[in-house]
Amino acid sequence: MRTEIEQMQRTFQHSAALAAQGVQLDVLDDQTMVMNMGPQHPSTHGVLRVVLELDGEIIVRATPHVGYVHTGIEKTIEYNSYLKAVPLTDRIDYVSALINNAAYSLAVEKLLGIEIPPRGQALRVMLMELQRLASHLVWLGTHALDIGAMTVYFYAFQQREYILDLVEMISGVRMMPSWIVPGGLRGDAPDGWLERAADFINQFPSALKEMEDLLSANPIYRERTQGIGVISAEECLALGVSGPTLRACGIAHDVRKAEPYCGYEHYTFYVPTAEFGDVYDRYRVRIAEMYQSREIVKQCIENMPPGPINSDDRKVVPPPRQELDNSMEGVIHHFKLWTEGFHPPVGEAYVPLESPKGEIGFYIVSDGSNCPYRAHLRPPCFMNLQALSKMCEGRLIADVVAIIGSIDIILGEIDR
Repeated sequence: MRTEIEQMQRTFQHSAALAAQGVQLDVLDDQTMVMNMGPQHPSTHGVLRVVLELDGEIIVRATPHVGYVHTGIEKTIEYNSYLKAVPLTDRIDYVSALINNAAYSLAVEKLLGIEIPPRGQALRVMLMELQRLASHLVWLGTHALDIGAMTVYFYAFQQREYILDLVEMISGVRMMPSWIVPGGLRGDAPDGWLERAADFINQFPSALKEMEDLLSANPIYRERTQGIGVISAEECLALGVSGPTLRACGIAHDVRKAEPYCGYEHYTFYVPTAEFGDVYDRYRVRIAEMYQSREIVKQCIENMPPGPINSDDRKVVPPPRQELDNSMEGVIHHFKLWTEGFHPPVGEAYVPLESPKGEIGFYIVSDGSNCPYRAHLRPPCFMNLQALSKMCEGRLIADVVAIIGSIDIILGEIDR
C-alpha cells in the first residue's frame, strides 16, 4: 500500500512540475524524466528552449518552445511605407539579410507590376549567392564547433569575412545592408568591386576543400553525425520542410529551379541531394551547395550586362543622387517618395525564394495605401523546426545539439 501511495505522489509531483513549466505532456512512464534544454544564450543558434522527456539517456519526446525573441516585425512592417519597411526584413534572418530584402522586394514588385533591368537582376543574383555562401559558412563553423571541431570554425569565419568586406564595399555596412529594394537596388557596384569578388571566388574552392577535408573523413565527426537525426522524405513533406534538410532526403526541390526568379533560369547549376536524411547528409548537401553558389557568382561576374540597375518607373524609384543638385522636380520627387511612399494597386502577391534554409516568401496584401495592409512571412526555419521532435526521438541526449545545428535555425526568423 505504501509503495502505491509513493508511486502516486511521484506521478502527481511529475505532472505538477510539467504544468509549472507550461508543458502539457501525457507522461509515457512515471520513471521518465523531464528536463529543460535551454532557453539558450543568444550567442548560440538563438534563444530556443527544448523540453526533453528522457528514459535514461534516450529521448522519448522533444518539444521545442519558441517566442523568446519575438519582435513583432510583421506588424511593424504594416505600419511603415513599402520602402521604409525594407530594413526590417534584414533582421528576420540576420545572416542572409539580402535574400530577405529580395523576398520582400519581389512581392512588392509583383503588386506593382514592374520589371528590373538585366544588370539589376544579375547584381541581385550575385549578392544573393554571396549571401548564401556567408550563411552556409556561419552554419558550417558553428555546427562544427557544436560538435567539438574548433578549427573549422575559424576557417569558415575567415572566408565569411571576405564576403562581408564585399557587402560593406557595395553598401557601406556589413550585416544589415537593405541594399535590394522594391524597384531594383540602392546603388550600382562601385569600381573594383567585381574584380575583388573575382579574387574571392577564385581562392574559395581550395579554402572550402580544406574545411571539407577536416570533417568529411574524420571518424569522430562521422560517428557524431551518420545515422543521427534521420528523417524521411515523406515526413519532411508532411511537415512543410524545405531547403537542404529536404534535399538531404533525396528530393531535388529548389525554388531557383522550380520557380525561377531574378533570371536564375539563365544560370547553369545543379541541385545537390543526398539519400539518408541524417545530420551527415545535411552537411554534405550544404557543402555541395556552396560549390554551386560559387559557380553562379562566377557566371554573374563573367556575364554582367551593362545598363541601368533600377526600374524606369519614377513613381517607385527615387531619382539619382546627381539629379538632386540640378533639378527642383527631382528634389520634390525624392521628398515625396521618402515621406509618403508609393501606392500599389489593391491586390495581393506572394513570390517564393530559395533562402539558405529553404523556401522563404512574403505574402503582401495592398489596400491601395502607402503601407501594406498585411505582411506575412513564410519562414523556412519555423517550418523546419517542426521536424526536430521526429529527428530526436529514440536518440541520445548528446545528439540533440548536433541535430539542432544540422537544421540551421535562426530564432529571429522563427519568432519574428
